Amino acid sequence: MQHLKITIYTTPTCPYCKKAKNYFKQLGLKFKEYDVSKDQKAAEKMYKKSGQLGVPVIEIGNQVIIGFDKSKIDRILGIN
Repeated sequence: MQHLKITIYTTPTCPYCKKAKNYFKQLGLKFKEYDVSKDQKAAEKMYKKSGQLGVPVIEIGNQVIIGFDKSKIDRILGIN
């Protein structure tokens, strides 16, 4: 299933970021994480992609998901 690149923009205190990361780990999927509270360049990149300052912003392939939207994540990954 790991054919799409997954990127998660997070902060250490975000509960939905933790849920998203745990969900991907549960599925056995690798992801790249950027802590936007410490990485200004990543924060700017996240904002350009999503128009959002809130986290998590999840990128799966070329799809951008705002927040931990499990049903949208499942749809993009092809999980029923």
